[in-house]
Amino acid sequence: MGTTTFAVTGMTCNGCANKVKGEIGKVDGVSQVDVELATGRVTVTADGVTDARIIDVVEEVGYEAVVV
Repeated sequence: MGTTTFAVTGMTCNGCANKVKGEIGKVDGVSQVDVELATGRVTVTADGVTDARIIDVVEEVGYEAVVV
């Protein structure tokens, strides 16, 4: 199990943060998602999930993400 923090751009409200958190949380292997709207940081704890997969999910819902 590993934890990775991503910088996500485009989140401007709690609705955005909840959308990102919800979609990442649906990925098999993800056990925890923490979103800090003020900093644009999303921390994901997962087992067997690549960083690229998380970035793809974020992009699918309309935001940009990079590993911090």
